Amino acid sequence: MKKYELTNETINFENKKLFRIKALKDFGNVKAGDLGGYVESENNLSQENNCWIYENAKVYEYAIVFDNVEVYGNARVFGNAWVLGDARVSGDDVVSGGTIVYGDAKVYGDALVFGNTQENKGERKWIR
Repeated sequence: MKKYELTNETINFENKKLFRIKALKDFGNVKAGDLGGYVESENNLSQENNCWIYENAKVYEYAIVFDNVEVYGNARVFGNAWVLGDARVSGDDVVSGGTIVYGDAKVYGDALVFGNTQENKGERKWIR
């Protein structure tokens, strides 16, 4: 059974149509019927585990959120970014490009993480 669906509530953001998500069952801190943030398609958020996009957070383009990740606030995850493990992205953060955020990494405040970077357990590693 799917854990969420795309609703008819949409916004236009950076010339993209994004859909608000709605939980179909209880999982993690999410209850069936809870509204979440926005995705461009179901390819942006895994139907497995406890990952969720909250509030006005947006995940779009080829970005993927899975495992137990939580994306909050006005955070944006886009480009070819992957966020996995138990990572948290919140506030007005931007994660984009070929970035991989994983492990227990926390990205918060007004952080910008982009390009060919990796985040793991809060340590920034630049990959060239």
